[in-house]
Amino acid sequence: MAAENTQAVEQQDERNRRKTRTGVIVSDKGDKTVVVKVERRYAHPLYGKQVTRTKKYHAHDENNEFHVGDTVRITETRPLSKLKRWRVSELIERAR
Repeated sequence: MAAENTQAVEQQDERNRRKTRTGVIVSDKGDKTVVVKVERRYAHPLYGKQVTRTKKYHAHDENNEFHVGDTVRITETRPLSKLKRWRVSELIERAR
């Protein structure tokens, strides 16, 4: 019985280790879909200068409640369509 509990806890830990990203919505044209632009900054390996890279993620928005300019947190999820592998988990800041 202890082994079963340990296995259940390990499975729960795996589910809780989903990746999260924070970004700004750049498009809300799709039905139940938003496109989120995520910026990441890192030091250049040779020159040390800060470099900014952006990537766009398609995220699921069930109720079409988020709009362009909103800052949101997205969470990794199972594939929902050809491009959607993320779900909007929370609103951080509304667009002004």
